[in-house]
Amino acid sequence: MTEAATRRPTPGAPCWVSLMVHGLATTQEFYRALFGWEFRPGPQQLGPYVRAMLDGKEIAGIGQLPPDRHLPIAWTPYLATDDADVTAESIRSHGGTVGVGPLDAADAGRMAIGSDPAGAVFGIWQASAHLGTALAGTHGTPVWNELLTRETSTVGKFYEAVFGYEVEAEAAGAPADFGHLTLRLEGRPVASVRGVGQALPRDRGAHWMTYFEVEDTDAWARLVTELGGHVLEPPHDTAAGRVATVSDPEGAVFTIVRSATTPPSG
Repeated sequence: MTEAATRRPTPGAPCWVSLMVHGLATTQEFYRALFGWEFRPGPQQLGPYVRAMLDGKEIAGIGQLPPDRHLPIAWTPYLATDDADVTAESIRSHGGTVGVGPLDAADAGRMAIGSDPAGAVFGIWQASAHLGTALAGTHGTPVWNELLTRETSTVGKFYEAVFGYEVEAEAAGAPADFGHLTLRLEGRPVASVRGVGQALPRDRGAHWMTYFEVEDTDAWARLVTELGGHVLEPPHDTAAGRVATVSDPEGAVFTIVRSATTPPSG
C-alpha cells in the first residue's frame, strides 16, 4: 500500500477515475460492498457527486447524471495537466473533441472531458486542492488504464502529441489493427493502448478500461455477480496477474486484477 497523491501529478499521468450514473445511491452500495469504499461529497458543478474513500484517502469519483441524459455509463480516466485550457486546445488541434469544459471544480482544480480521434472519452485534470487518487497498491484502488481501440497508429500519435508520451510499440510486425503500445513518461509506463480491430464492441466503440486491484480475482468476480453485476470475461491468468472483466449493475465495464507483484493478503 502506498500513498499515490502526495505531490502534483506528472502531466499526462492518469491521476483520477470517475463514473457518471443514474442511480447514485445504488451505485455507492455496489462499490461499498465490492471494494470497501466509503463516500464523501465532492464538487457539485455537474450535479450530485461523491468521492470514494479508503482509509480516509480519496480513490475515485461517482456522479449522478440528469434523468434526461442518456450517456454511456463508463469509468473515465483523468490525465494530469498543468493547464487544462492549453491541453483542451491541443486536443482540438490534433483531431480530438472537447465535450465539457474546461471549467473549475470549486477549489479542487480545473477539468475538461474530451475524446480522441477514435471517440474514446477521457478527462483532463489541472490539480489545485485535489491532487487525484491518493492511495495505490491495495484492494479497491485503480492500478492501470488501457485504451481499447480499433487501430493503434493514429491514436498513438494523438496521445503522444497532446500529452508528450514516449510511445513504445510491442509485438513488432503485428498488423496495425492488433498493435500494442505502452505509454511512458520519463521512462515509466503509465498506460497502454491495445488495437483489437473488428473485435471492438459495436455498442461501446473505442474506450478506456480501468483496472482495479483486488485481493482474489475469482472470489471478487463471484461477488460482482452476487451484487447484481455481470462477469463479461471470466478470471484468467496474464503476465500482469489474474484478471476478469466485469460490469456493475448500470453497465459500467471495468477489470479486476490481482497483480502478479501483489503479495497475498493476511
